[in-house]
Amino acid sequence: MTDYLRAVIDMIGPSNDFRPDAAAWLRLEGELGRSLPEDFKAIADRYGACQINHHLNLLRPTDGWWDLGTWMRQISRLWSQEKVVQQDVEPRLDPRVIFGLPEITFGSAQGLIPLAGTDQGHLVFLAPQAHGVPDGIAVMNREGEWAGYALSFAEWLYRYLAGEEMFGGDSAVFYPGPVHREHFPAGPGQGSRVVHGPPRGMADSAVGPAPARSERPRP
Repeated sequence: MTDYLRAVIDMIGPSNDFRPDAAAWLRLEGELGRSLPEDFKAIADRYGACQINHHLNLLRPTDGWWDLGTWMRQISRLWSQEKVVQQDVEPRLDPRVIFGLPEITFGSAQGLIPLAGTDQGHLVFLAPQAHGVPDGIAVMNREGEWAGYALSFAEWLYRYLAGEEMFGGDSAVFYPGPVHREHFPAGPGQGSRVVHGPPRGMADSAVGPAPARSERPRP
């Protein structure tokens, strides 16, 4: 059985910015009313605040300018004001069905909690369940379409970096070579810092069967 947290760390590479802050996570989890996945916290502690492979932004609750809790609240407020369930949507594409929720809410233990996003408009959430599996991954792409993955965050991220369709149908993009990581400026007058991971071969037999998901059928 693959240890996806270890696999993600091996793929992205070492970090000189590893700053775990258990108290900061406890404060954030107290605000949310539930704990966050340990693998997500471990990855965020090791690499945030940064952009991975040119698009995926990863934050943590210890970064001043780039505070995960602030971003979570902003995203939750924004999407709480938007219509997120399309009228007459098919049940298999309905986020209420995918995530087992009577209504879609954001930023609380009973709803979807923002974990990460991309500069292309895609969002990644922690869901109470996805396809009946506890603590699944919910994604919404820039067209407002939903997909659910019965995966841990670490496995979702590993598969995303391996070029699988992790934002619904036709979303696969693979960047060959080492993982590109750009750390955001820590304060005024500071620049970003680019780091590359180790060489990798992506013909990886450790990646198992395709994850469970719901998505729009291809034309």
